[in-house]
Amino acid sequence: MALGPRLDIRQSQSLVMTPQLQQAIKLLALSNLEVETFIGEALDANPLLEMGEAGPALAGEDAPGEDLRRTHLESSPVDQLVGEGRAAEDRPLDIDSSALDLDRDTGDGAMALADLASSGLREGTIGADSGGSGSGEGPDIDERGASAASLAEHLHGQIGATTSDAQLLFVGRWLIDQLDETGYLRMTLPEVAEALGLPLSRVEAALALVQTLDPTGVGARTLGECLALQAREADRYDPLMARLLDNLDLLGRGELARLRRLCGVDEEDFADMLAELRGYDPKPGLRIGSGPAEAISPDILVQPARGEGDPADDAGAEVPGWAISLNPATLPRVLVNRSYYVEMRRSCVDKTARAWLGERLADANWLVKALDQRQKTILKVAAEIVKQQEGFFRHGVSHLRPMTLRTVAEAVKMHESTISRVTSNKYLHCLRGTFELKYFFTSGVAGTDGEGVSAEAVKAAIRQLIDGEDPKAILSDDALVDLLKARGFDLARRTVAKYREAIGLGSSVQRRRQKALAGVR
Repeated sequence: MALGPRLDIRQSQSLVMTPQLQQAIKLLALSNLEVETFIGEALDANPLLEMGEAGPALAGEDAPGEDLRRTHLESSPVDQLVGEGRAAEDRPLDIDSSALDLDRDTGDGAMALADLASSGLREGTIGADSGGSGSGEGPDIDERGASAASLAEHLHGQIGATTSDAQLLFVGRWLIDQLDETGYLRMTLPEVAEALGLPLSRVEAALALVQTLDPTGVGARTLGECLALQAREADRYDPLMARLLDNLDLLGRGELARLRRLCGVDEEDFADMLAELRGYDPKPGLRIGSGPAEAISPDILVQPARGEGDPADDAGAEVPGWAISLNPATLPRVLVNRSYYVEMRRSCVDKTARAWLGERLADANWLVKALDQRQKTILKVAAEIVKQQEGFFRHGVSHLRPMTLRTVAEAVKMHESTISRVTSNKYLHCLRGTFELKYFFTSGVAGTDGEGVSAEAVKAAIRQLIDGEDPKAILSDDALVDLLKARGFDLARRTVAKYREAIGLGSSVQRRRQKALAGVR
């Protein structure tokens, strides 16, 4: 068989993701605020795009002449209508902002900022400032311009004025850079002395300098040392408090009687000491650099319909009893400036310039259509979620049903990956609060009636039972199993323990100690 070069023509098919399709998929996974950022970049790159107003074009405007509306790029009927500025005749998929009920009270205007997480010995708000404003006005743009300084930057700005010793200042700055986000020094002083090649006394002096900085407690190596620094600042560090801080392990184990005997105080003084201890911050570094909690802007609004028989709003999806719409406050609206395109086309005499202008028009048209399809898809998926989880919206988390991506995908006739993108980074606001769309997709457990029950409903029932338990009769996991079975949840003891730990509730022994500590006031 002779070997030789030759040319063959073969026909084949392949599935290729065009840049436009990749862009549409990317837009689907973004939230409305992220889409706004994306559109801002597109406006800078494409002169034919402009941000539209809340309403449509004025009805009284004269229709442009035939040559002002005619373009050379569009080939399909849909593109022809979009290119000529008559997209409304094609029933576009975007939401007409004129149909939005802007006066409707959604109830999300007064959402409070998230509370600072309490940890360690703190209960409620311990040594932390609670943020949040009662007004409905958001911060001005100049209030968002600069981000909060980090803990290291905050400490570096103070230490320069505390000493004129250059070596001591150098070691102090070096120690500041070794602090973790909570303000603790995780290295031992001998390790620091060896790393810097300095006497241990100089390192100790530098650490003492760092420990004088604000917030009080930074530079500590242990929890006891951190609380001792704050006790000294409050002028409460006496021998009895020192003895209490030296035996924090007994406090953690709940051995209060033994700890009180070691301190040599009566019950009243011991309660005062514990109350003082609760006022200290075990992680002072977290107060610096974290900044205020950002309020979540919901992408989807769900409200009870004004009437069961009312027709669905053009801006929302049709679900009996519910009005579902995209949030107009974060809903981006992009328009293609046709008159500017025609003006530029008339001035383009070069073929290359005309080709570039045509590409910009094609990109602008595709972006508008991609945004239209995105909004339509989000509304369709959100409507199905509300339909599947109607019990939650009417009665609360105890009526949350097990639901998977496949369930919604089959109902709306889309792929599971599309549903996953739609529910990513999207938040839904209803009368019960603001929830991420992923929240409604939960696994199920068996019920006594044979039907599946949502895991979130089980967690809510466990939390309710534990919150209402008698401090003198703490519920064990076996007792929780019996009580849950009476409520219709058929669960094993191991499953109850898993859900209890998932919501941050301790065992019966741990809860008994916590309630004993809370009772010492």
